[in-house]
Amino acid sequence: MATYKKRGYKPKNKVEEVEQVEEQSTTAEVFNTLDEGASKTEEWVANNQKYIFMVVGAIAIVVLGYLGFQKFIQEPKEQTAANEMFQAQKYFDDALTGNTAVRDSLFNLALNGSNGQYGFLSIIEEYGGTKAANLSSYYAGVCYLKTKEYQKAIDHLDKFDGGGEVLGPLALGVIGDSFSELGQLDDALSYYEKAAKSKSNDYTAPRFLLKSAITAIELGKADVAITHLNRIKEEFSKSIEANQVDVHLGRAEAMLN
Repeated sequence: MATYKKRGYKPKNKVEEVEQVEEQSTTAEVFNTLDEGASKTEEWVANNQKYIFMVVGAIAIVVLGYLGFQKFIQEPKEQTAANEMFQAQKYFDDALTGNTAVRDSLFNLALNGSNGQYGFLSIIEEYGGTKAANLSSYYAGVCYLKTKEYQKAIDHLDKFDGGGEVLGPLALGVIGDSFSELGQLDDALSYYEKAAKSKSNDYTAPRFLLKSAITAIELGKADVAITHLNRIKEEFSKSIEANQVDVHLGRAEAMLN
């Protein structure tokens, strides 16, 4: 075992003298190795200084270029796209809340624009990569669902990069609605289940659990329907959808008898 020796310690015998010499020799070797390593590092840096500066300079150019792109190109583009989207958004909102006789016309105006103002489709084309263009893909999908162009609805909603607590699940649910209208119930069930799982909030989760259950019943998948309906009862008992659970649960359970 190594022991602490005070500075100036003199060996008591030949064995300790040998040990002290060996310790001093080992320490010297360590410092010599460190000195050699430092010297080699300094030599490598000196020999490759040009390339080091080139790499550092390249990194700096990339970082500054990115920051400049964000500040002087992307941010103004985002603002312009958001401004252009205002009228299309207004047409969309009016279509949802206004007179049903002009609803399709308003959805078409929201999609295609009018009087030189952009609709959602133009925003997607002209301002790709912006938040407004991404959001326009969602709105365009809903417009196409409402005007019964279901495949176009699916195509646009597939391009939507869903985020947030509500819009992401809603986009998946609208794809499910579109497949349901096309008679592709297996695909509809798949998307309803994805929508229900994506966010467990009190608005979208029970809504799409119920749609999942109803679609599963139509497909003859009673056990799947019961699972979704029981989850509504257990986790979302205060939701509007919970009021319909017992009716559909009775249908599903009857299928098993």
